[in-house]
Amino acid sequence: SNTAQQASRKPPLNAPAKTTRAMSDLEKMVIDARLAARESAGMEASARERALIAVRESLCANRDKICAANAEDKAAAIKAGLDAPLLKRLDIEGAKFDAMLSKVDEVRAIADPVGATQLATELADGLQLYRVACPIGVIAIIFESRPEAAVQISALALKSANAVILKGGKEAVKTNAALVDAIQEGLRRGQDTPPVASVQLVSTRDQVSSLLSMHGRIDLVVPRGSNALVSHIMDNTKIPVMGHADGICAVYVDGSADVDVAVRVVVDSKCDYPVACNAAETLLLHTDALGTTWRAIASALLSKGVTLRCDATCLAALGPNVDVEASDKLLAASDVDFHTEFLELTIAVKAVASVEEAVKHINSHSSHHTDAIVTESAAAAEHFTSFVDSAGVYVNASTRFADGQRYGFGAEVGVSTNRIHSRGPMGVEGLMIYKYKLYGGGHIAEDFSKGRKKFTHKPMKLTPPPSLRPRSTFFSEVPLSLSVALAVGVAAAVGFACGARR
Repeated sequence: SNTAQQASRKPPLNAPAKTTRAMSDLEKMVIDARLAARESAGMEASARERALIAVRESLCANRDKICAANAEDKAAAIKAGLDAPLLKRLDIEGAKFDAMLSKVDEVRAIADPVGATQLATELADGLQLYRVACPIGVIAIIFESRPEAAVQISALALKSANAVILKGGKEAVKTNAALVDAIQEGLRRGQDTPPVASVQLVSTRDQVSSLLSMHGRIDLVVPRGSNALVSHIMDNTKIPVMGHADGICAVYVDGSADVDVAVRVVVDSKCDYPVACNAAETLLLHTDALGTTWRAIASALLSKGVTLRCDATCLAALGPNVDVEASDKLLAASDVDFHTEFLELTIAVKAVASVEEAVKHINSHSSHHTDAIVTESAAAAEHFTSFVDSAGVYVNASTRFADGQRYGFGAEVGVSTNRIHSRGPMGVEGLMIYKYKLYGGGHIAEDFSKGRKKFTHKPMKLTPPPSLRPRSTFFSEVPLSLSVALAVGVAAAVGFACGARR
């Protein structure tokens, strides 16, 4: 009947969900995001490449409109008395706009991650297992200030075939809306590109609360912002959260450290950008470094206006060698200081007797973000990097290198201190999980349980999986010319044997 035929018809995979009385606009948005993610995951890499090109072109075409929206946000922020550092983060005009476009180019240049073979194993003759990379799915990303984050995140999501629902800070509401409008316009005009619903924007706190309740429909939440924001999200959702609530990073100066290297690394880690999550908040000094090395570090930090909250040992080691004018920057440390993310020109300083004690302190006090050792001892470096339980462990380098762009990821969604599949700066790979693909020829488990067939579990080359039936492992492991020669030889031998029987 016509009724039965209508009931059996299914909407196409990319058909947007229809809003009903029982379905909110936000629920429709999430359903559309899921459909977009599934469609994008099945597309060729060239489709995602075209999407990034179209998005960049649209951002360029809408530059004046975006900058006008940004000017309105900045004017409102000045009127509201927004702090100067936050106001600086809000700006995306001029060189910052160009840098934002460059991030899209950098993401485009990354090898396509979707479908990459991570493992290939012959389970038995004619039965082959592949583990391949695939996108997470639907990701909610909540960020504060920095509206250019919307572009970075969208580019990474499109490259990795995920769908994102963005929520930016209220101070950048008009800028974020203009940016996402331009991104969606690019997707709409692109030829055979991922659906427009691959990138969507919400704007209210109520919508965020609703998103956080959508366990099973949202696959991952990534917060970028203050400790208060991250902690609130972690405490109010059952959805997996990937990020970090604090950035309490430490630099340990070993007794063998080169003085000049120690000064450079410590000063840069603290002073390059003190409000960043990868800025150093704790300085640990081996007791053998409390002489010339510590005085040189202290002098350099004090000259930059850094307040040193020192334990009694470190204070005493400075003695009368400190400039009297800087004495107000020398304070006694409390236990709380070593659990504090200062986000300003202040650092807590403590003496330790060994690299083992430094590691113990870091593992019990840091946020497991990024920690560094300055040393000339290979043994100390090996111990530190092996036993410090952080996402980043550095040797003779500033903690400020903990950044997706500096790692060559093109951009980053955020920094994860979680002990899950992605840790540290999260680029495209951080937005990928995997699936297993198994190819056989009518294989059944009973043959193996009854002993009629045996598993081989032979590693294979990391080539893409076959489109249908498994390739012969033997022929896939030898050069094509040799495979052809062997095949011809076998055929000739068979022909000769058949001829001999006649």
